Amino acid sequence: MATAPAPLSLSASTVPARLRAAAVPAGARGRQPRRGRMVVRAKIREIFMPALSSTMTEGKIVSWSAAEGDRVNKGDAVVVVESDKADMDVETFHDGIVAAVLVQAGESAPVGAPIALLAESEEEVPLALAKAKELSNGQPQQAAPAPAEDDAATPPPPPTPAAAPAPVAAGTKGIASPHAKKLAKQHRVDLAKVTGTGPYGRITPEDIEAAAGIQPKPKPAAVAAASAPVAAPSAAAVPQAAVLPPVPGATVVPFTTMQAAVSKNMVESLAVPTFRVGYPIVTDKLDELYEKVKPKGVTMTVLLAKAAAMALAQHPVVNASCRDGKSFTYNSNINIAVAVAIDGGLITPVLQDADKLDIYLLSQNWKDLVKKARTKQLQPNEYSSGTFTLSNLGMFGVDRFDAILPPGQGAIMAVGASKPTVVADKDGFFSVKSKMLVNVTADHRTVYGADLAAFLQTFAKIIEDPESLTL
Repeated sequence: MATAPAPLSLSASTVPARLRAAAVPAGARGRQPRRGRMVVRAKIREIFMPALSSTMTEGKIVSWSAAEGDRVNKGDAVVVVESDKADMDVETFHDGIVAAVLVQAGESAPVGAPIALLAESEEEVPLALAKAKELSNGQPQQAAPAPAEDDAATPPPPPTPAAAPAPVAAGTKGIASPHAKKLAKQHRVDLAKVTGTGPYGRITPEDIEAAAGIQPKPKPAAVAAASAPVAAPSAAAVPQAAVLPPVPGATVVPFTTMQAAVSKNMVESLAVPTFRVGYPIVTDKLDELYEKVKPKGVTMTVLLAKAAAMALAQHPVVNASCRDGKSFTYNSNINIAVAVAIDGGLITPVLQDADKLDIYLLSQNWKDLVKKARTKQLQPNEYSSGTFTLSNLGMFGVDRFDAILPPGQGAIMAVGASKPTVVADKDGFFSVKSKMLVNVTADHRTVYGADLAAFLQTFAKIIEDPESLTL
């Protein structure tokens, strides 16, 4: 769950002059206040789009649990948000009235963008509605005197192109990037007076520099202009490859939020130097064990996950990962993520501490995780905490395949189907045994060929003599 957004605080320096004048009694106008600067208590708060996972950059509103005009209390679920992996209830951190919904059900917004306004009492609802109108229209307030002084120092910006995002009204509390906040502090720029030109009114570093009167440096611009012709072909190649002529009679269906996240992760994985190793394993004894424990609710997936966890405990480097490109991250827990196909996407529920739990408790946990995955109710830690991934297409009869390494992990195992195979023993006698092929894709920055071969040998020994799985 994302951290609670800071309440919108209005001080005398950020409240329009007409409001400050109305807040001072008529007889007191013209006199200096005795106790310093007047502070107006914040009564309108923004509900932001939360970051429900480390990879989430945008969220889609599934439904609003609270309608406009409803009074809500701190901790109440007000909206259901579809992240890149699951649908989650989002709670409010304040008491108040839902005055205005800025992002309707079915619409999307980036993380950190306001999606609703919360008024403290009914008296503030009209003010919240006015602010919502300003945010939706993207029109600045009609406060002419103050901007006039700024215009004398810096020339007015050129007209905004139609394709550019509409800026948020000046005088409202925009959302600033971390770098923009740092620049604002360095140049003593009041964020409340800066008009954001980024997506959904986000204040960018360029906005801060413009407000501080800093002109763009010509030298970097010249370098960028000189390098533009070199970069132009590669930059243009991507859109040309992505945008193809329409196929007559075809229907274009946009990615869902989950499909977009899967696409993004798969593209990111291409930057990791990987290698693949295959290993055949006899499964006769594993099949016999499975027939014994199947009536107790134990699945083949759980047996494979348990065997992988036990092997990883003996080969921790395969359970490690490289997150910064220059160091190993040895994980203290062995969490087996298992790929599950769901309607419209793919998700990897995680069997946490799989090496420490018995197969019966793991089976119960797996049953609960699959149920949550089917209904898109997994919590972030239930699908994003994996240290090693298992993908089992053998249940569909696939005999061999290669899996793509998920970002942030060191290896992924692809398990094929177990099929009768003619094998010869050391004495030259032939027999028929069930055999499956597993292929492991690993990050070559942390896992070397000998490491992976040793891990697969240990995994094969556990599968071929599986009594240790029941201990």
